[in-house]
Amino acid sequence: MMIAADTSPPFPPERAERYLREGLWSGETLGDALRAAAATHGDRTALVTADARYTYRELDEATERFAAGVLAATPLEPGDRVMFQMGNVAETVVAYYGAIKAGLVPVCTLPQHGEREIEQLATHVEARGHIVQGDLRSGALVESAQRLTTAIEGLDTVIVARDAAPAGTHGFETLVEAGTAPNAHALLPTIDPAGLVVFQLSGGTTGLPKVAPRRHREYLYNARAWAQALELTPDDVVLHPLPIMHNAGTSAALQPAHLCGATCIVAPGAEAGAVLDLVARERVTTIPVVPPAVAIRLLDQLEIRPADLSSLRRFYVGGQKPTVELMVRLETALGIPAQQMFGMAEGMFLLTPPDADPWVRLHTVGTPISPADEVRVLDVVDEVEVPDGELGELACRGPYTINGYHRAERHNATAFTSDGFYRTGDLVTRHVVDGRPYYSIDGRIKDVINRGAEKIHADELEEVLATHPGVRNAAVVAMPDEVLGERVCAYLIPTPGAGQLTVETVAQFLLGSGVAKFKLPERIEVVPTFPLTNIGKVSKKDLRADIERKLEDEKVLA
Repeated sequence: MMIAADTSPPFPPERAERYLREGLWSGETLGDALRAAAATHGDRTALVTADARYTYRELDEATERFAAGVLAATPLEPGDRVMFQMGNVAETVVAYYGAIKAGLVPVCTLPQHGEREIEQLATHVEARGHIVQGDLRSGALVESAQRLTTAIEGLDTVIVARDAAPAGTHGFETLVEAGTAPNAHALLPTIDPAGLVVFQLSGGTTGLPKVAPRRHREYLYNARAWAQALELTPDDVVLHPLPIMHNAGTSAALQPAHLCGATCIVAPGAEAGAVLDLVARERVTTIPVVPPAVAIRLLDQLEIRPADLSSLRRFYVGGQKPTVELMVRLETALGIPAQQMFGMAEGMFLLTPPDADPWVRLHTVGTPISPADEVRVLDVVDEVEVPDGELGELACRGPYTINGYHRAERHNATAFTSDGFYRTGDLVTRHVVDGRPYYSIDGRIKDVINRGAEKIHADELEEVLATHPGVRNAAVVAMPDEVLGERVCAYLIPTPGAGQLTVETVAQFLLGSGVAKFKLPERIEVVPTFPLTNIGKVSKKDLRADIERKLEDEKVLA
């Protein structure tokens, strides 16, 4: 069976040979590894969701049936890209693993993404399939998916889970049943371990989507190295309360747990009381990625009512920089070392070890999880490394960090150094403690707003806002927020005679334009002009200072 062409940047041969020679990469695919885990841990609990429990054997059988059924009963073929708009339900995991076993390439979008964003991404990756959760957003995802099949050339297959499948679409359960037919399993292809396994999104979408192509052997190593860093065993219970189709969900929770025989609990959401109840009821041992906003809510809930957290041995704060006060508060409340982590869709993971110096745990995101990870701290202008203790841009490469974005040649030319280090845009400082390097995240170069670990590209919002009939020009900046870290503020220059531009009217326009709700501005500033730099560009620095000053003044007056 033919596999669709893979045009994403590959790893350079010399580095690929090194990772194979050193045993970091194996000849397995992710599907192979999952089958092996099922054979070893068959009767152990693999997956728990709000309404389902699967043993390893049951999960393996369900994903095999979906894999065979989707090839037998739909036009999809190995190598085809498939958009995912699914929530934290068992069907998401079955479809995700099943697609991988079928040789399809999941595109890890979210139910919250608007139709405009899905169209943009589907066109960019040349998607052929779209899997949606029918009982979300009052069925709007199904209607949107059907419209997109007429708008996008080549997108011809819609799969609907957890609801009736309209004419012209395919039902999830029907495909699982089709996978039980005689000889259906024979349709499963032989998959190249060097080939694509998933497309992850890098923090959101822009005029040119940034799509990270992940490959079987490096994504597999990523999960195994993370599991080893977390010291996961078959006795562990891993809880993930954030969207499971984020890279943090798949590579920091789902896959690490399932490759070592642990249980993964996919919580329906991050509501504090429900999360604490799950920890107590399921005897959760590890929560691998908790944004500071979620951690604060958990601590606030604990002050209202106690919860049994005695099973918890690992709790990691990541997604944005926490305050020292929060980390101290966590250690006091949980009775275990609070640890920080840093990860990205492009690859590199950093982690503070539990036995690290307290200063390291409180002030840094740790050290790389693999001995083969390479990190540089570069001058923001050129490729020269800055001395330890000085601020610079984090750059990295290694056995699970991508070598380039999909179909983004011009961006890759500046996002990667001449010798293949990924320039992350994060400003860091390297601290050497007891002879070991640790890194603190001290800011960002890129114009990205980090709203509670959701990355929002300012230029994307500006592009859409500029189409508003009442807006002459738009500039979007981050404004500080004590809970979420940052929120979105839009500075707007109105057109003559424009109607009132408010948070509500602008939100209505953006939602109607297909922008996701979590990206909506939470403050609007209408101004006659923008401050400019000495080369005539909008000075975002001055706008950020302006909104920070206004917030401080309002706090004083309150």
